[in-house]
Amino acid sequence: MSHCSGFSDPASFTEDGPEVDEEATQEDLEYKLKGFIDLTLDKSAKTRQAALESLKSAFSSKILYEFIMERRMTLTDSIERCIKKGKSDEQCAAAGLACLLCVQMGSGIESEEIFKTLGPVLKKIVCDGTASIQARQACATCLGICCFIVTDDITELYSTMECLENIFMKAYQRDRDTNGVSSTHNTVLHVSALLAWTLLLTICPMNEVKKKIEMHLNKLPSLLSCDDLNMRIAAGETLALLFELARETDADFFYEDMDLLTEKLRALATDGNKHRAKVDKRKQRSVFRDVLRAVEERDFPTEMVKFGPERMYIDCWVKKQTYETFKEILGSGMQYHLQSNDFLRNVFELGPPVMLDAATLKTMKISRFERHLYNSAAFKARTKARSKCRDKRADVGEFF
Repeated sequence: MSHCSGFSDPASFTEDGPEVDEEATQEDLEYKLKGFIDLTLDKSAKTRQAALESLKSAFSSKILYEFIMERRMTLTDSIERCIKKGKSDEQCAAAGLACLLCVQMGSGIESEEIFKTLGPVLKKIVCDGTASIQARQACATCLGICCFIVTDDITELYSTMECLENIFMKAYQRDRDTNGVSSTHNTVLHVSALLAWTLLLTICPMNEVKKKIEMHLNKLPSLLSCDDLNMRIAAGETLALLFELARETDADFFYEDMDLLTEKLRALATDGNKHRAKVDKRKQRSVFRDVLRAVEERDFPTEMVKFGPERMYIDCWVKKQTYETFKEILGSGMQYHLQSNDFLRNVFELGPPVMLDAATLKTMKISRFERHLYNSAAFKARTKARSKCRDKRADVGEFF
């Protein structure tokens, strides 16, 4: 399956080489993909999993709408079979491919048909206590993303959210001995279910949003005491998003335990516990500084995402949550899909894809030699700046 490694990033193709026959390349790619689709039915579990991973790599790095349209039922059947009968790793790969399949198809009738077939299977795995945690985690994420893309049936949206709620609400149960959230092997599942539920909350009608805020806003702070870093961060970001939505629905929104909550958030934003890894502390402090600003000051640090000649500003928690979710699924293909995928462009209100001719693209590219000169100059400037800093540190004397 090594010949699929080039799918990972469209920018990985050589820039200065001879022109490639795009039609022949596309035909070659489709021929390989047909082979991988056939291999998803192979008797060997390793072969099936490798085929699923290769399809995932291709789907994340290219727009293959027409190719998939002709084979969507075959792909759906293969994914369903792998989730039902496969072991943990195969189920995870199949769930990931299901997400990418819906991302490729967008929010149309075809995606609805895919979700009608896979939705019940995904819910069954998520709620199955005998299934592996990794498979349940992947299926919870897949369930949230696929439902987010389809979203036409409001009753299905509420049903999916309830399924995810039943999973992460188990994390609210406190451990009497430690007076904190019990750390179990189920935590990774609870985190995925919470994040998938939060994604779906962003597309709920306002009356439903109010109900969910009343139901969870007083319980979520308990998760900030969890031993698991990812759970603390997921809970913090969800709280920031809930406060943002609450203030959108009611400008005079008031939270009774605000002092206690801000105290908790401030402690996490300045955490210096020695028993925690430096990387974890750095990540936690960075996230909770933003969460504290959102809850206390109604502020959000705007981020800019560059893709091709375009720019997108992430200026709220709803947009951040949505972007991070799809970035996790698409990986290095996120920028390409932001440029070319109609569904994602609609989600982020980017308008129709910007069509650039070959001449314009060529003028935008920097030759390898120019890039090398630029990098060399930047490296020298950085070295000089660091040297000056070192000299200043060396000259500091004792004041007492």
